[in-house]
Amino acid sequence: MQVNSTTAATATAASAASATDTVSNASQTLNQQDFLQLLVSQMENQDPMNPQSDTAMAAQMAQFTALTQSSAMSASLSMMQANALIGSTVTLQVDSKTTTSGAVQGVVLQNGAAEILVNGTAYTLSQVTAIKPASTTTTAPTTASN
Repeated sequence: MQVNSTTAATATAASAASATDTVSNASQTLNQQDFLQLLVSQMENQDPMNPQSDTAMAAQMAQFTALTQSSAMSASLSMMQANALIGSTVTLQVDSKTTTSGAVQGVVLQNGAAEILVNGTAYTLSQVTAIKPASTTTTAPTTASN
């Protein structure tokens, strides 16, 4: 009986599995296509004597769709908040000891997150510590006399 060869084969398979289980890009997020692939794999590999109910799979799909829509809505809200700051003077926390201020010149989208441009540099909205609205000059209405 050759137990050593079986042990070696198991060890080789385990090391190959661990090599393929590593994540190449830890910051990568799952998308809907990834979820569908996981769902198909789950269906293919489920116990035929105890299959998962179709309502549970539909509930998982609904939860994932709601999460995707919530993320998209959050990104849109962030962009609207950043756009509302254009022309305003903001104070920003650059690091634990440094602050800066200036007028918001524009908005850029970096890695799916809205950032404001102040003095030519992009800052996240979480760095904003104070906002002074854009100055509005009011002029007295003129009346025309006949």
